[in-house]
Amino acid sequence: MRKFFAAIRFLTVLPFPGGWGGDEKTLARSVPYFPLAGLLIGLISAGFDYVVGLALPLLPASVLTILVMICLTGGLHMDGLADTADGFFSARPRDKMMEIMRDSRTGVMGVLAVVFVLLLKVTLLADISGSSRSVLILILPLAGRAAIVSLMTALPYARPEGGLATLFAGNRSWLPCLWAWGLLFAVSGGLAHGIGLAGALLALVVTVLFCLYNRSKLGGYTGDTLGAVCELAEMAPLLAAVMYYHLWAR
Repeated sequence: MRKFFAAIRFLTVLPFPGGWGGDEKTLARSVPYFPLAGLLIGLISAGFDYVVGLALPLLPASVLTILVMICLTGGLHMDGLADTADGFFSARPRDKMMEIMRDSRTGVMGVLAVVFVLLLKVTLLADISGSSRSVLILILPLAGRAAIVSLMTALPYARPEGGLATLFAGNRSWLPCLWAWGLLFAVSGGLAHGIGLAGALLALVVTVLFCLYNRSKLGGYTGDTLGAVCELAEMAPLLAAVMYYHLWAR
């Protein structure tokens, strides 16, 4: 259980006692529990969305639900998305990109990336109603954490001087990656059937493409690119669901 609580404390701002998460060695071995932490975020977000949906239309309810998902993580992954966009789209050499990504200031490309992702998440979620809405909200954070595990597995850590994600670089194994995607496909297919499976598949495609792009840019992952792939993979189930409703469910 310490590994589970370590994953929750690392990925969320939920107020669990520090002693429940163990030490850094425990955190380094908590990667298999990242998907479960994602499920917990999804459960809280889906419950919140159901409650506010009783009193508000879909659009404002969607805005508040996405806000809650961000707040539960302390904006950690959104910050990584902004820093990654600033670095990747700077048209600079690798070392300069890494320097830009480490800068605490956010540039134009970072702001645009955050605005784009937020707008797309909110508008896609606002287009979904009924029982599938709660299920999709549940699996969004799970898809994002599966993507994080994949990037940490497929690529080496890119910063030789170390960083926040250095702890996980020495425990690379494909088993947590297979477990994460297996759980995502099982939950998605079991609760949302074809729509859920399509969302999980699109999340996998997005993750693979980002992994290849990340490798071409940096040769490995950083803490910022982990956040970026999480945010991008979270959009995939929503995008797949809306495409399904608009193309095939007419």
